[in-house]
Amino acid sequence: MDQAGSPVLLAIEQAVAIVTLNRPRVLNAIDAQMAGSLADALARVEQDGTARALLLRGEGRAFCAGGDVASFAGEDPTVAVEAIIDPFHAALQALDALKLPTLAAVQGPVAGAGFSLAMACDLCIAAEDTVFTMAYSRIGASPDGSATYRLPRLVGTRKALEFALLAEPIGVAEAQALGLVNRVVPTASLQSEATALAHRLAQGPTAAYARIKDLVGRSLGNDLPAQLDLEREAFLAGTRTADFREGAQAFMAKRPPHFEGR
Repeated sequence: MDQAGSPVLLAIEQAVAIVTLNRPRVLNAIDAQMAGSLADALARVEQDGTARALLLRGEGRAFCAGGDVASFAGEDPTVAVEAIIDPFHAALQALDALKLPTLAAVQGPVAGAGFSLAMACDLCIAAEDTVFTMAYSRIGASPDGSATYRLPRLVGTRKALEFALLAEPIGVAEAQALGLVNRVVPTASLQSEATALAHRLAQGPTAAYARIKDLVGRSLGNDLPAQLDLEREAFLAGTRTADFREGAQAFMAKRPPHFEGR
């Protein structure tokens, strides 16, 4: 597929789906076309079925500066916002539904909807120059893109309210300390480090990863007995997979396992 000029690029290389936000001239701000293209790209990843990990990145010096505010300034901002928010939320639901591990590689400004998008991935690796901002209140808006769902679960209610109400910049050191970021790397090596981590995930027991994601995602809505039941069910389901047998045999033989994701 010819993707020249597309606001979102998709490549699947060695079982890693690489999704690139591709509007670097406007710091990858999300307009209606980009939101729709992101939803389409994630649907193609699911339909293709060959990817075992996903890497989400931004072209240029920013991951994503948020929604394209220029498109909100017309006579009917409600229509403009609706044209973005509906496909953007569809993209986030598609991202959440993927059974494979997802990794955001972020740099430079990560603001508003870009902040939301980074939080929606399972893991986040950040360059040293990254600055997060929950920027919505600066334009008199409330958060979207699952921010009010993800942020309290990552940092707690009070800190989430601080970020959303004050919209102050958050550097990578604080972001890592709070659990918004898993790793911080030199800016020049972000893409190579992120690619290596994505390939590591793709070579892992991806069927087990899917069960891990499901268990952790459901845990906050369950009491202990319910969660223990889910853990038992997932563990027993895992014992019937080729990867479990390979993992146990490799452990006993003191060799690295070779997982196939099944």
